[in-house]
Amino acid sequence: MGREVRMVPPGWQHPQEADGRYKPLLDGSFEKALAEWTEGKKKWEEGFRENWGAKEGEPKWKPKEADETCSWVEWNGSKPQKRDYMPTFPEGTATHLMMYETCTEGTPISPAFATPEELAHWLADNGASAFGDMTATYEQWLATCKSGWAPSAVFTSQTGLTSGVAATKERG
Repeated sequence: MGREVRMVPPGWQHPQEADGRYKPLLDGSFEKALAEWTEGKKKWEEGFRENWGAKEGEPKWKPKEADETCSWVEWNGSKPQKRDYMPTFPEGTATHLMMYETCTEGTPISPAFATPEELAHWLADNGASAFGDMTATYEQWLATCKSGWAPSAVFTSQTGLTSGVAATKERG
């Protein structure tokens, strides 16, 4: 969760709800999420669950524990819906960068720009939220635009609570 750069076509407009608010959209491939959910459901019904943290050479699936008696949907959540994901843009068309907050599934906090520098200038000049009511400098936004993401916030004994965008410049 935090701030994330997503690639979109020039002039792309993020969908809005009827009341004008942006519709939160998950990033990533809907098709991949659906395939993983479907495979997990099949394995669950066969008596297995994913072996999280499996090391190389260990099986991806392991038998369910005796107390894992709930349904697949209760265990893993509802089947992914295409309407909840960013669209899959035709190859080569997503050439612009747009900053998203990912504390929800993802809503834009900027328009789309052709370069990281243009995006960083817009974010800094417009006092975009780096975390809550915290903003960030051009240099901090630029580092985030180039790395592609920043966590919501970071706490250190030296700086206390600061936005992940501000910390991105520090981590380089």
